[in-house]
Amino acid sequence: MQKKWVGQLLMGLGLSFAVSVNVMAASEVDEYCKKIALKLASVSYDACRAAKYTIYKTRSVENAPLIMKEFKPAANVKAPKVLFLGGVHGDEYSSVSATFKWLKALESHHSGKFHWLFLPVVNPDGLLRDSSRRVNAKGVDLNRNFPPYGDKQAASLEYWNRVTKKDPRRFPGDVPMSEPETQAMVDIIESFKPDVIVSVHAPFDLLDFDGATDADAPKKLGPLELQLLGTYPGSLGNYAWLKLKIPVLTLELPSSEVMPVQKELDSIWMDLVSWLRDDLPKTRLASNSSALQSATMKN
Repeated sequence: MQKKWVGQLLMGLGLSFAVSVNVMAASEVDEYCKKIALKLASVSYDACRAAKYTIYKTRSVENAPLIMKEFKPAANVKAPKVLFLGGVHGDEYSSVSATFKWLKALESHHSGKFHWLFLPVVNPDGLLRDSSRRVNAKGVDLNRNFPPYGDKQAASLEYWNRVTKKDPRRFPGDVPMSEPETQAMVDIIESFKPDVIVSVHAPFDLLDFDGATDADAPKKLGPLELQLLGTYPGSLGNYAWLKLKIPVLTLELPSSEVMPVQKELDSIWMDLVSWLRDDLPKTRLASNSSALQSATMKN
């Protein structure tokens, strides 16, 4: 299969941020959509194909594609950038299903006021196994494999040993960023430079937030009410907020197996968009102030 590596602005593909993308024949995306649809009845094969996903240059451990979809802002609009992640844990089916549903809705109702980038299945190897599992093909929890905040690179492994008692579902890897899926997310964060990251998980039935202050967080998104869980070494929130000062919204759906009903999906989405429109600008100011304060303390 012929491959073309592009390391520039790919306007023709709908990718307006500088990032390397692997441009593959549409047949690979079609085959991948077929696998997702066979695994999850809520994901339509035809809708997946029609979305015309792009495949990121980095692939999973087992060489599965990491698909993504960008929705660019309207011309001459300085829009907030939103990175939207689903399926970080392969056994959280509802996370993947809901992300595909919201992505499909956005195809019909994109206002151009925001700049969206979706990765609906971050952990395809964990999802597409006969028996899906939280971790990736090498048994690593991708949400513990990010570079930990601070100077201690072994912090994630030490936390896993001391606090989780070597829980195999939360193994952070021998070193940070050992996994290609994590490397892809870090590369995309650095290239896309999101103003906020939305990550969908399950099954804790709550809304978590990593940001400057609790006041910056939405009190609820649909039925999901704010309950701060804190960050863990190697987690996305620990990396993106504490290290990069990018706020992270974590949507914890109530069930890993069953997606919320359409009314609940709609209310979560509408509340999210309202928060992005009305409160994200204030959160960005707080983030910039926090970053400036951190830089001043270091100097």
